[in-house]
Amino acid sequence: MDWMIWIWLGAAAVFGIVEALTAGLVSIWFVAGALVALLASILKAELTVQLVLFVVVSAAALAVTRPLVKRFTANRPVATNLDRVIGETGRVTETVDNENASGAVYVDGKTWTARSVNGSVIPAGTTVRILKMEGVKLFVEKTEVLEELNV
Repeated sequence: MDWMIWIWLGAAAVFGIVEALTAGLVSIWFVAGALVALLASILKAELTVQLVLFVVVSAAALAVTRPLVKRFTANRPVATNLDRVIGETGRVTETVDNENASGAVYVDGKTWTARSVNGSVIPAGTTVRILKMEGVKLFVEKTEVLEELNV
């Protein structure tokens, strides 16, 4: 059964290479299982024992590490350079009306589709603050700057 040493060593190497070539953790658990099975093979354990060790250690490694991996790789929002408009002020160029799915705001040199955060209609020419972004749509609120002192 000396050939099993080479098979387990090859399996560990293949699983390791697959892990190195992928972006997510997909086969690292099998590397651990193959290494334990390799050790069992070196110690002259039966093939059945080697296979059981491979499956049990792989499953245990998966069960122990998967929750940690999920916590560290959770879908966190990735900031882009477009997020820089959040918190900025802009000028409404087309009346923002959520019910009619219309509205546009000019900010940072670009015109964006816009919706009101609280559902109110915001007329063209109004100064607004950008609160959030979903896709390419800005969610805005009317600023209370006395509309540029035009009281």
